[in-house]
Order: sequence, then structure tokens, then C-alpha cells
Amino acid sequence: MELDETDRRILRVLQKQGRISNADLSDQVNLSASACHRRVQRLETDGVIRGYVALLNARKMAVPTTVFVEITLSAQADEVLDAFEKAVARIPDVLECHLMAGTADYILKVVAEDTEDFARIHRQHLTRLPGVAQMQSSFALRTVFKTTALPV
Repeated sequence: MELDETDRRILRVLQKQGRISNADLSDQVNLSASACHRRVQRLETDGVIRGYVALLNARKMAVPTTVFVEITLSAQADEVLDAFEKAVARIPDVLECHLMAGTADYILKVVAEDTEDFARIHRQHLTRLPGVAQMQSSFALRTVFKTTALPV
């Protein structure tokens, strides 16, 4: 799908203000309300816009600790990768899982209340993941910046 500059303006605004009204959005992107609504619907139908979410404050949700876990598997066979990916997707504290090129096979982004809570997550979930040969955890000291907005 080809995105023109108007589509890109719409996407830039929606990434930062997902709850904006169509009237306000159309004003910001200099488009009539009906044309703006049609474009947003097309972007949703075409899968450019996957959904709308509320971004929660991790501190207020009592999970301010972010841990990045590098995982090396014992083998690279498809069944080992599939079993690992299915199991890790069921751990609620894991926000992201990325298959990597480099020294680790996967990197996980995990949230926890504190180091004790991460020790529980590690003991109850991470150590039980199938096919894991090695695991290394790094605690984030401070988040310098964080965004969900893709460059458009």
C-alpha cells in the first residue's frame, strides 16, 4: 500500500493522540471530516493501523523494574524455536520477545515489581522455558526515553 503525505500526517497525529476526535484530527491534517474518516478507515482495513491502546504507567501499575533477558537455546531446530516461542508468549510479565542475530538467540523485555519479583519470575517461568541453554539478565537502571511512535 502506498502512503501519501496526508496519510502520513494522519498517522503521526494518531500515534501521539489515539483518542483524538475525527473533527480535531481533520483540522490538524487540513482535510474535511468525511475524507479524514474515510482515510482512517482505509488505514485500519489495510492493516496499517493495527489497533488502539491505552499506554499504562509502569510505576503506577507497580512494575517499575525493566529487565532485558538474553537467551541462548540448546539447538536451532524449528521445533525447538516453536516450543520456546509458544511457552514464552504465555508469560504475562514478558512484554516483548525478539528472535535475534548475534550472540543471543532471543532477547526478552520483562517487567517486575523489583529484584525479588524478578527472581520469582525467573524461578517460576524463565528457568522452565524449553530448550534454554543459557540465560543472562540485565536490569535497566533508568529509561532515558521510550516511544511507541514509528517514524512516518
